[in-house]
Amino acid sequence: MSTDRIPLISVIMGIYNCAGTLPEALDSLLSQTIQDFEVILCDDGSADETYQVAEQYQKAHPEKIVLLKNQKNEGLNHTLNVCLKAARGKYIARMDGDDRCPPDRFEKELKELTDDPSIAIVSSDMRHFDETGTWGMISHPTDPEPKDFLHGTPFCHAPCMVRKEAYDAVDGYTEDERLLRVEDYNLWMKMYQKGFRGRNIHEPLYEMRDDRNAYNRRKFKYRLNEAHAISLAVKNLKLPMYGYAYALRPILVGLLPKKLYDSLHKKKLQKDA
Repeated sequence: MSTDRIPLISVIMGIYNCAGTLPEALDSLLSQTIQDFEVILCDDGSADETYQVAEQYQKAHPEKIVLLKNQKNEGLNHTLNVCLKAARGKYIARMDGDDRCPPDRFEKELKELTDDPSIAIVSSDMRHFDETGTWGMISHPTDPEPKDFLHGTPFCHAPCMVRKEAYDAVDGYTEDERLLRVEDYNLWMKMYQKGFRGRNIHEPLYEMRDDRNAYNRRKFKYRLNEAHAISLAVKNLKLPMYGYAYALRPILVGLLPKKLYDSLHKKKLQKDA
């Protein structure tokens, strides 16, 4: 990529075994109404043709795409930090290699950040889809407060756009085995601890590819990670002591029978779809 011009937005994107879906994800970025961005791709040791697909896009769009590669699978925390080190934009946006977003995503997120200097994080509602179509949606409070961390992550990670200064202030993602799969929750907690705040747009500006098999993706050790992350939030955000009881919830959820958990998970996402 040419270094003559600094892009307004840097999209950080860890990619792993997503050769079949990566073109749709990248095409949705390249179709944005705001084109002043770069895409930092980092392949996290894929075993399929993901890197080769990314390389084809990088060659076709050298002015927009930077392609990096880990020598082995390092996890999303580390991979996104690799992307951050290469990012040059004033704003940092996220994207995953098996998802998609509408053409006006960046335009609407950027408007929130430029219209209100008091916020550093913007995310949106997020649809879930599979080969049969859209089947669910998730939404979070408009202006999350510290107490909202007791109920889970206050922002969807993949649709977010964040001022780079907020990432810099917290040294990016914490690389800790105990925070795998909850790296976004911990990131928001660190930013809120530093005084940054955010907003959610109540419009689905992002679509996550989700096979509905949530139970199999969320291993019990990640439930323990979630409990650990909530405990950190209670401590560092100085939330009420009873907040530690909320850390038990992901552990109890992880003990539910598979069929019951899947049923509850789908019902939760489908209610707003």
